[in-house]
Amino acid sequence: MPGKPAPIKKAPAKKAAAKAPEPAAKAPEPAPEPEPAPVEAPPAEAAPAEAAPAEAVPAEAPAEAAPAPEGEAAPAAPAEDTPAAEGSAPAAPAEAEEPPKAPTPPPPAVPTSAPLDVGVEDVNDSSLTIKWTTPETIGDSGLNGYTVEYHKDGTSDWVVAQELTSANRCCIKNLTAGDLLHVRVVAVNAGGRSEPGTLAGPVPIREVADRPRIRVPRALRSRYVKQVGAQINLVFPFIGKPKPAVSWLKDGQPLDTKRVNIRNSDKDSILFIRSAQREDSGVYEMTVKVDSFEDKASLTLQIVELPGPPASMKLVDSWGFNAALEWTPPKDSGNTEITGYTIQKADRKTGEWFTVLENYHRLTATVSDLIMGNSYCFRVFAQNQVGTSESCAVTKEVATIQKTGIVYKPPEYQERDYSEAPKFTTPLSDRAATVGYTTKLLCSVRGCPKPKIEWLKNQMVIGNDPKFRQISNQGICSLEIRKPCSFDGGVYTCRAKNAQGEATVSCKLEVKQV
Repeated sequence: MPGKPAPIKKAPAKKAAAKAPEPAAKAPEPAPEPEPAPVEAPPAEAAPAEAAPAEAVPAEAPAEAAPAPEGEAAPAAPAEDTPAAEGSAPAAPAEAEEPPKAPTPPPPAVPTSAPLDVGVEDVNDSSLTIKWTTPETIGDSGLNGYTVEYHKDGTSDWVVAQELTSANRCCIKNLTAGDLLHVRVVAVNAGGRSEPGTLAGPVPIREVADRPRIRVPRALRSRYVKQVGAQINLVFPFIGKPKPAVSWLKDGQPLDTKRVNIRNSDKDSILFIRSAQREDSGVYEMTVKVDSFEDKASLTLQIVELPGPPASMKLVDSWGFNAALEWTPPKDSGNTEITGYTIQKADRKTGEWFTVLENYHRLTATVSDLIMGNSYCFRVFAQNQVGTSESCAVTKEVATIQKTGIVYKPPEYQERDYSEAPKFTTPLSDRAATVGYTTKLLCSVRGCPKPKIEWLKNQMVIGNDPKFRQISNQGICSLEIRKPCSFDGGVYTCRAKNAQGEATVSCKLEVKQV
């Protein structure tokens, strides 16, 4: 019984050894290298050692292809080749194909720019809240989030407070009162970490009782205008606890303490100028600061004075009783806009100046009603909100009004033709009368020349029948029928005639018996 298994184990080894040369002999056909045949020959001798799992090797051979060089997995290759030997012909072309080219790798991701406007939103004795804005440059790889880090003053190890947050604010909790904290924010994407956005300085961890705030008086919220030489004393109240630090700037630069005095107290700041000059004009900015909190207010101060005279003035033309003038604006407006001009004239005989136009806004003017035979000079002053300029511009030329014979020629008007054919504006209306009671028919007519009026009864001219009374006044035509009888009923017609034509209008009169 123990001798029978030995020949059973050798039989697969012989078959494997017999079949192993077949792929080795066929291998040189597709591949010119002769090395594959000797590589597979040695496993044939080792096959009897692992004869028992040889039947299962073909199924697991693909999974154990990697560890083949180290151990005894080499016999699996002949076991796989045994079933593949029958289909070796179609497998050979597959090995001859060129491997596909690898795709071009995408460009490496680039980190974003640093977060912007990193500042303090809130602070107390145990926490600090900071805020920031999105980086200016994000890139194609997008933004994964922000990482907030901090370290205490005197140390260099950064501690991560929050990692990959998508919000633009972060509250750092469980802090120790009295510490000075340095904070930075880093944007993270597929390209890595950006440059950090940091606070301007370390933040003390302590409770701020009242945040600083400036209460600007209503009169100082708009432009504040004063004349040259005026004294300026402006008070800006503020609140804040502990006591805020107050600073002033003029047009973004430190104040000139020789010209402007600042006096600060716990509740207000006073800006004092003893005698204001033009160079004191500008934008003054006040800042109150408590730790990392601050408030700002600005004041626009404008120091004005009288304007200079217009640059030039000339006489453009003179005709009849008129003179045309032209001038240019002053070079110095007094640090405010020009509101108008005052034009004056003077007769050369008397030399007295008279105002012709005041608060005039144009740069050209025509002076009229000059006296014939006289000569005139003209001058102009500039005006602004302070007043009228002290000097003026005078014309070099003289406007002389010549004495010339003037013949009045009245205008000729064409006589209008008012001729119009008669036209009844109010027609006759049918009426009913009672026997014995006087009645009247009325109509109105228009025409030029005045039309002649005739009355007809049943197409017969009434004429001067005393029973009828005919009246025509201002275009109103009336026919009075005195005490009509039943025979006076019928159709009455009023006819108007003139040289342009004629018109008629009719009505029906019915006389009833009581």
